[in-house]
Amino acid sequence: MPVSQALSQVTAPFIFEDVAGRKVTLKHRPARIFLGEGNLFYTVAALCRENPLEKLIGWRDNFRTADLDSYHLYCRYFPELARLPTFSGIQQLQFNLEKLIGLRPDIMVLNLNTRSMVETSGLAAKLNAANIPIAYVDMSIHLMANTARSITLMGQLFDQTERAALLNQYRDYHLGIITQRLMQEHPLLPRVLMERAAGLYDECCLSWGNANFGELVTAAGGNNLAASIIHNTYGALSPEQIIASNPDKILVTGSNWSQYSPNGNWVNLGPNADLALAKEKLERLMQRPAYRTLSAAKKRKVYAIWHPFYDHPFSFIAVLQLAKWFHPHLFNDISADHTFSELFARFLPVPWEPGYWVSLDTEST
Repeated sequence: MPVSQALSQVTAPFIFEDVAGRKVTLKHRPARIFLGEGNLFYTVAALCRENPLEKLIGWRDNFRTADLDSYHLYCRYFPELARLPTFSGIQQLQFNLEKLIGLRPDIMVLNLNTRSMVETSGLAAKLNAANIPIAYVDMSIHLMANTARSITLMGQLFDQTERAALLNQYRDYHLGIITQRLMQEHPLLPRVLMERAAGLYDECCLSWGNANFGELVTAAGGNNLAASIIHNTYGALSPEQIIASNPDKILVTGSNWSQYSPNGNWVNLGPNADLALAKEKLERLMQRPAYRTLSAAKKRKVYAIWHPFYDHPFSFIAVLQLAKWFHPHLFNDISADHTFSELFARFLPVPWEPGYWVSLDTEST
């Protein structure tokens, strides 16, 4: 490529539309990118397999605190990740704007669910005054509709549009198998009770409405019982509501939350998790008053899955596993483990390690 042509591409305006529908104009294609959420690194790693840190100048510290096992896995292969400047979440008052300005980012990538706070708090105006544009993505609130769009946008920002397209094709193919079979067979939908981050908090019990993990349950052919009670994305169920719901299946989420609650009863799931210990923790959670009298608990129709799927480019993997749990005879040929390991081999710079789900249901295993 001639030098003049290369220079024109570098200096040409870079214009795109984010998931919020905002037109964003940069002076040039971004070379210094700040991740306002640590979980966005999963997408970066899939798109920039050879050097996922090449364009990153900082990120929120919740990749380590919310998914410690994945953080350690990536640090083994990219030790410089541990030296990447970290920030508290923009929801926290101690967010260090001066430190961010000093890193000279070309753009700041944020989750769409932070937009209202960013704008009403005045942070958006301060970022605009500092010439730091914002791009919103969403793989969390309306993840079935917005995940592919967000991957495409990240592909544009990181100059990896072809890999973004390949990742979306892979996602669409596997989701299509589940969707088509459910439409053809019209199975009876099991009544599913979800508990978010079970055992991490003393209160019982956090859950989801129709959005977020609720969308994954619906896509997998389940009936999310909490949706009739929780009318927002997140909410809580009382022990009495759980007992009255009488679910067919119980689903909880877990991760390595030792940074939050070292002695909690949460189910440790993630790469190379001890699944025997995870199963013990899951059995212990079912001894709580809200669960121990439920028929589903007695019949061991109880499952735990990796919590970070709730805000992840690979959330479709959760749909595969949930579909197999909800309809074991309909999806007996599906192996989420195989698909996830294949995805790692095709797209990610670190090796596959199992440990993302566990079940008390002997029929499902």
